Amino acid sequence: MASKAPAGPRVATIVGPYLCGKTALFESILTLTGAIGRKGSSKDGYAVGDGTPEAVKRQMSTEVNIASTEYLGESWTFLDCPGSVEMLQEPINALMVADTAVVVCEADPSRALTVAPVLKFLDENDIPHILFINKMDTAIAGVKEALEALQVHSKRPLVLREIPIRENDKIIGHVDLVSERAFEWSPGKPSELIEIPGPIQNSEAEARTELLESLADFDDALLESLLEDVIPSSEEIYNSLTNDLQRSFIVPVFIGSAEQDNGVRRLLKALRHECPDAPATAERLGIDGGDGVLAQVFKTVHAGHAGKMSFARIWRGEVTDGMTLNEERVSGMHRVLGKKHDKLSKAGAGDIVALGRMDGVKTGATLSENGTAADIRWPDPLKPLFALAIHTEHREDEVKLSVALAKLADQDPSISYGPDPDTGEFLLWGQGEMHLLITIERLKDRFDLNIISDRPQIPYKETIRKPISQHSRHKKQTGGHGEFGDVHLDIKPLPRGSGFIFDQTITGGVVPKQYIPAVELGVKDFMSRGPLGFSVVDISVTLTDGQFHAVDSSEMAFKKAAGQAMREGMPNCSPVLLEPVFKVVLILPNEFTSKIQRLISGRRGHIQGFDAKQGWEGWDEVSVQLPQSEMYDLIIELRSMTQGVGTFQYEFDHLQEFSGKAADTVVSQRATAHGH
Repeated sequence: MASKAPAGPRVATIVGPYLCGKTALFESILTLTGAIGRKGSSKDGYAVGDGTPEAVKRQMSTEVNIASTEYLGESWTFLDCPGSVEMLQEPINALMVADTAVVVCEADPSRALTVAPVLKFLDENDIPHILFINKMDTAIAGVKEALEALQVHSKRPLVLREIPIRENDKIIGHVDLVSERAFEWSPGKPSELIEIPGPIQNSEAEARTELLESLADFDDALLESLLEDVIPSSEEIYNSLTNDLQRSFIVPVFIGSAEQDNGVRRLLKALRHECPDAPATAERLGIDGGDGVLAQVFKTVHAGHAGKMSFARIWRGEVTDGMTLNEERVSGMHRVLGKKHDKLSKAGAGDIVALGRMDGVKTGATLSENGTAADIRWPDPLKPLFALAIHTEHREDEVKLSVALAKLADQDPSISYGPDPDTGEFLLWGQGEMHLLITIERLKDRFDLNIISDRPQIPYKETIRKPISQHSRHKKQTGGHGEFGDVHLDIKPLPRGSGFIFDQTITGGVVPKQYIPAVELGVKDFMSRGPLGFSVVDISVTLTDGQFHAVDSSEMAFKKAAGQAMREGMPNCSPVLLEPVFKVVLILPNEFTSKIQRLISGRRGHIQGFDAKQGWEGWDEVSVQLPQSEMYDLIIELRSMTQGVGTFQYEFDHLQEFSGKAADTVVSQRATAHGH
């Protein structure tokens, strides 16, 4: 079946693990397409992307870098994504508007696992993708071993398009398996056509047969040719490759060295001929071919004086500067090349544009002229895995902090923030420690806010082990009316999770009805800070008896009497500290599951069970119960144990008694903090 020639501008997202050389590939592509005259690098600090202070400081991508360029008369936009697992929200958002992804990795089988999360996301979302094995000029392992290790993490067959040419254990070029032409690499220059070296002619023939057999699985005509020993033409093979990539049946694999521009021209040619276009991607996303403008915002930036910029992919229609979309007027429209923005008066289907001052529009929003278009599929923000308690250095900056965080969360939906309902601390949540430190740096660099951060407090509670009956009288005589309240309270422990129950068994009006709610209020006021210094849970308090004075009794007097009874009685009820315990499901490759026992027991946790993760071949889910105080840096240790790919889900499970030296330390620290 002949493939349809792509139409209009196309988008390729460059993804892959940290340090695989994505930005080097991005810079190489932009140099070879003439978008820039000089290739930069994160190391040198003058790359097209990575220009923010936090990216320069860390010499790594911290957000998606966007660059539109032209290649052989066709319009392209490349989205270079951060590789750090803590910045995963950025590539997820960029992939949702891509026609194709280029997954960059290295020829090191031991690092194949680091590519697993991105391959999984591409598979689940049916996004056509190409694999580019980078740094081949310094590779020690063979392509075949790397491919076998990577295939474990891909549902789709990885189909090798090139094999390397080795000379003295160094890779100096490649053979194209479709055209059967050999090329010798030359740093910074186009490859030179050479004869296929004799020693690799047999392995080239084998690799080509494997390529054809992979394609024949999805192409009946090709299968028939192979069964009849008819060698298909190059054109037939290219057509088959194009159809299979566009329908996301296979993952073509290319090799090269982005740093030296080796293999990048071949990759560009494959993208040009085989990558689907915007109409095909729109169809994949279930976007109907209706009339009028339809666009989707995939990235938001609050750019200081320039205001808010919404980066959007136009799926259909023509957007013009000044047009109203979703009741917001487009104020300035730009084509983007890193930090350089060129003004546009109009843009059409397939284009990626920066739209100015769309203040009410959020990342993921579907834009149309009447604002009523059906939402295009968009992933939920990643769940937070790490928190810091934060506050401003200067109290008067607190309002400014809320405004700044709202803008940063608009930009990066994987951060969240707000006061902890139990401790009252203001928490900043994200994907890991580095993610939050970068967010704090952004607060400093972009909003001039000095932030102090700390480990969040644990919302310990306390309860009692034994009951008591307590009689207390509050009596105060002043010049006018005095204060008089007298109560008998039964204080009892309740089963875990019961909360608080107040009751009364008053007979004969010894405490008038109107004062009973005040008694409950006095009890509740005390419960916010019990004898150990924490809020009290799982108790019942019953008002059984009391006395009142016709003149001196009041709601306030009975409230004070109840508080006094609690203060005097509770220390004698054998108070005990309670710590929150969470149900945690660890998700990790099964080669690391055996190490989990040590990780969990070292954090006072208990393993509840193991299971294979549904739909994730080679991955396990381990259910554990873990005290909240042991979860602070769990994600850091889990990632360091699993090459960065392990993660977890969690929810509060129960409160459990906490005693011993560690509990005593918690109580004494609480007393010190409150000046007791």
